[in-house]
Amino acid sequence: MPSPPGGFEVPLWRALAVFRMASLAYVCVLAVRDADRYAHPYAVAALVLLMIVWTGATAIGYARPAWRRWPLLLADLGVVLAVVLATPWVVGRTALTHGVPTMGVAWMAGPVLAWAVSGGRRRGTVAALLVAGADLATRERIGQSSFTGVILMLLAGVVVGHVARLAAGAEERLQRAVELEAATRERERLARDIHDSVLQVLALVQRRGADLPGEAGELARLAGEQEAALRALIAGGGPAVASLPAGPEAVDLRTLLNRYASSAVALSAPATPVPLPRRVAGELAAATGAALDNVGRHAGGRAWVLIEDEGATVTVSIRDEGPGIPDGRLAEAAAQGRLGVTQSIRGRVSDLGGTVRIVSAPDAGTEIELTVPRAGR
Repeated sequence: MPSPPGGFEVPLWRALAVFRMASLAYVCVLAVRDADRYAHPYAVAALVLLMIVWTGATAIGYARPAWRRWPLLLADLGVVLAVVLATPWVVGRTALTHGVPTMGVAWMAGPVLAWAVSGGRRRGTVAALLVAGADLATRERIGQSSFTGVILMLLAGVVVGHVARLAAGAEERLQRAVELEAATRERERLARDIHDSVLQVLALVQRRGADLPGEAGELARLAGEQEAALRALIAGGGPAVASLPAGPEAVDLRTLLNRYASSAVALSAPATPVPLPRRVAGELAAATGAALDNVGRHAGGRAWVLIEDEGATVTVSIRDEGPGIPDGRLAEAAAQGRLGVTQSIRGRVSDLGGTVRIVSAPDAGTEIELTVPRAGR
């Protein structure tokens, strides 16, 4: 079962609620202990009541994923800043000078941790600087202990924010793994059903009609091609190139080109994976597909695809045994607005920083060589 959105962050929000309650209890203990030393004890009691109410409100608000947004985050920060800035008046400068703690104490770190959990290190650092700045502004004398508190608050914002981002990343990876496992199981189920029906029928048509003349033989050939393509698909040949999302992850080029293999297209590839960035692999596979489409339309017969991993570059060669391309035919096609080679092949490879070499001679077939740098451009 997929984990719910924000599932890995739930323990962090619960830990934040526990921290705020524990720090509030500490504030209440200090308020009772130092009640006779405050300049305005009734105002202190009012602030403590506000802190109790707000702690309960944030515990309820942050427990709901839909409420963990800017309105609550900003309100949380505003309430804490108000409590911190009210300290000099309700506690009194004299009491603060003689060592009476400020009203916020550890409780004022609450919004720092909330911002860090919701947005990571940067957001936690911003909240820590704002709260720490307000706390320093209430002090007449700033000593080493004041800066120690600031540093601890900054560290809390950075560390908790980092842990929160790690949790979010782990949840995304788990979600992808669960989806991949589900897709694999579904493919295996379909493969069993297809093997027992469709593949057997296609194989039977191909065998029985292979030697028949005319359209019957052509239908048998097409059935064989579809059987090979379907076998590659259910064996995990990979998604269609057009459906590939953009991203820096490495993709095995062999997997993408394997979907083109059939009884009419022979694919030769290294025994080891040919990893390329997802965008590079997708565009190179699409250019290969466009070249094979041209072979099917203009050359007919068989085609051979060769993958060569040369370290810094990767080359895909597509060769056919058709009639070849007459001199000037590509330029003529481009002038007529038929831009299959110009855009679908040359354009894609050029955008990757690669090169296209076309070798053709009358009645000697055509070879198209696509070479791209491994990192693309």
